[in-house]
Amino acid sequence: MRGPMKAFSVLYFLCCTFSISVVSTAVDTIGTTQSIKGGATIVSTGGIFELGFFSPGNSKSRYVGIWYGKISTRTVVWVANRDIPINDTSGVLRLSEEGILVLIDDTNSTIWSSNPSRSVNNPVAQLLDTGNLVVRDGNDNDPENFLWQSFDYPCDTFLAGMKYGFNLATGINRVLTSWNSSDDPSSGDFTNELDPNGVPQFYLRQGSVVMYRTGPWNGLRFTGMPNLKPNPIYTYEFVYSPKEDYYSYQLINNSVVSMMVLTPDGNLQRFIWIDSSQSWNVYLTAQVDGCDRYALCGAYGSCNINNSPACGCLEGFIPKFPQDWNAADWSHGCVRKVPLKCRDGEGFLKYSGIKLPDTRESWYNMTMDLNECKKLCLKNCSCTAYSSWDVRGGGRGCILWFVELIDIREYPENGQDIYIRMDASELAAYRRSKRVRTIVISVVCLGMALLGLCLMLFVLKKKPRREGNIVDDPEQKSTDGSKSENFDLPLFDFATIACATENFSNKNGLGQGGFGQVYKGILKEGQEIAVKRLSSESRQGLDEFKNEVSSIAKLQHRNLVKLLGCCIQEDERMLIYEYMCNKSLDSFIFDPKQSRLLDWPKRFHIINGIARGLLYLHQDSRLRIIHRDLKASNVLLDNEMNPKISDFGMAKIFGGDETEARTRRVLGPMFLCSGYMSPEYTIDGLFSVKSDVFSFGVLVLEIVSGKRNRGFCHQDHKLNLLGHAWRLYKEDRPIFELIDKSVKDSCNPAQVSRSVHVGLLCVQQCPDKRPSMSTVVLMLSSETALPMPQEPGFLIDRDPSDMDSSPSRRERSSSNGLTISLPEPR
Repeated sequence: MRGPMKAFSVLYFLCCTFSISVVSTAVDTIGTTQSIKGGATIVSTGGIFELGFFSPGNSKSRYVGIWYGKISTRTVVWVANRDIPINDTSGVLRLSEEGILVLIDDTNSTIWSSNPSRSVNNPVAQLLDTGNLVVRDGNDNDPENFLWQSFDYPCDTFLAGMKYGFNLATGINRVLTSWNSSDDPSSGDFTNELDPNGVPQFYLRQGSVVMYRTGPWNGLRFTGMPNLKPNPIYTYEFVYSPKEDYYSYQLINNSVVSMMVLTPDGNLQRFIWIDSSQSWNVYLTAQVDGCDRYALCGAYGSCNINNSPACGCLEGFIPKFPQDWNAADWSHGCVRKVPLKCRDGEGFLKYSGIKLPDTRESWYNMTMDLNECKKLCLKNCSCTAYSSWDVRGGGRGCILWFVELIDIREYPENGQDIYIRMDASELAAYRRSKRVRTIVISVVCLGMALLGLCLMLFVLKKKPRREGNIVDDPEQKSTDGSKSENFDLPLFDFATIACATENFSNKNGLGQGGFGQVYKGILKEGQEIAVKRLSSESRQGLDEFKNEVSSIAKLQHRNLVKLLGCCIQEDERMLIYEYMCNKSLDSFIFDPKQSRLLDWPKRFHIINGIARGLLYLHQDSRLRIIHRDLKASNVLLDNEMNPKISDFGMAKIFGGDETEARTRRVLGPMFLCSGYMSPEYTIDGLFSVKSDVFSFGVLVLEIVSGKRNRGFCHQDHKLNLLGHAWRLYKEDRPIFELIDKSVKDSCNPAQVSRSVHVGLLCVQQCPDKRPSMSTVVLMLSSETALPMPQEPGFLIDRDPSDMDSSPSRRERSSSNGLTISLPEPR
């Protein structure tokens, strides 16, 4: 037994000392008949890592954690109960018969538990030499078959061999979260995570505010990390596949001790342990200097740390507000000297050696070459820039931007090329300027030696901040049919769509809505499409059409249905979408036969995908969008059962300062009867992001149960699905009473329980009590403790046939006394 260690502080954001006795058992596993308590620990086979109870710094609180076992400075790399400490000497960590790691206190209350993907007959928990704590079948060492692993739930430390990013199959999102301080391992202010929107990149946030981004991966490195290069310490890679998006690294020499840490003050740094000095040394820092501050120079501004001031406008751009710019307030960025008009002669200016702009709202293709990329960008009037997706081998793949270019900076080495769209007059002016510079330089070269220095200074003074090469395309044509309405979308002619749908044949019909008919089509290139054709008799449909175009035209997210273009020729109004072969979610979860195709992992993946899509709409897109019509029939499924939110006809775009709005045009009776509408929307016509959260909560409970909220029937009561779930929760009854019988064999009890709990939090009557979608995504992907939900709105079901179309009709529809009034439509 080792005696108490004297507290000391080295690298406050990394090192933790212990005030309790520790006993090393010299074993690396825990069975179902064993436990860890007091000062007992387990040690990985090579002695590299150790797991047990500890108290950080001067704290008296106790945690279960993993730390390095062979270095003198105790450095904790993972904490199980980081947000729920044990405040006395009690605490036992054990493995249940079901393969669940459970931490309990002296009252036998569960402080923390793992959530294995399935149960086995002979579970074993093992601490590996990588620092990964895994739960596996005792006879199965295949990493692909682990029931649970700590690498999927990192704290502030990124270790070698860890997959840092998304597992799209399981919905796991591996996020680094800083400690609060050296004495407090609870979740701090800073998070670093992979954002899959557009071209994936990592974002460092303080709360919800983006502080830094790595830029997208270009085959060699992240474009915002030029100092990430081949080295003798570690190798690295970024994997981008249909099932996983992640970054990982491997140590070249296993005797080297190295880790990546998100420190309490928000620095993402790599450390190397130096034996000679017995200390941690900083090897690499993600944020190099002030130019790495996110969007420091605003839209179309570029940061160069060697300039004074560091911010400047790109060639062809000027400060949006010169007075603020000259006062060192660059946040408003720059604007074009000559606005784009989508006419002949527009082309591109090449910029080299830069960090690519924010790619959250970009589009990409991994097979196109750079020339194809240029042509595609020129054909779309909304396209502002393009670049290579992968710079290896001369460049391949394509990235297109359709929004303002944000967070650009210049590098002296390891930057990337980007081609920015310019007006024809600006390109001509640049050519003239370039010719003038060439003449001046020639004169300087031929001039007398005495005048050389003066001429050189003159040229340098006149030289623009950045030189560029012109890449223009004189074949760009104006778009026919857009005289009256500018939708900033590729336009299809009527003949093309008629041919694709076999002249809108009934056999190609996919469905009918208030706006008109939806058809399946196949373009000449073989691409399958879905065509939403506006009915000429529907005035409401025309409004929805315009709203849908303005809402979704510039949105790019894997969980939103992709709008490919539109047709506005003559009297036709059509939207062309990517085709979803599995149609809508409701056709699966509410159909007894089809529901068998959605096991629990697929359903949990769908829940997480919908949550990420809503988060993008509410927070991460350039526009804040309230969907207002989220329901199972408006969630489409692709061939891999990935969910895509669709139908933006009722969506509302909010300004940056808006949080809620009132409307007298509440959604129609069909939406009301479906049970997705929030109380405040139904009663007062008020809607906000929390209205979508309510609809999401209803949808989660429907996905779990396979039952519709409205029309739900139970022999013991007349409650709807929300009321039934709430009753089960209040009475602490088994969750298996709620779940769809077709998923009982495949379900993960912990995930199902967490999903239902989150669903109930989302459908609380009071909007302020409902979580934001960013919180929902975090709750679904982590093991953090969840708050207690309050009573939902609209607990009592009613027969839709009882609804009166009269605006003055009032119906009581909730056990908590809510009165529903239908505002008069307009």
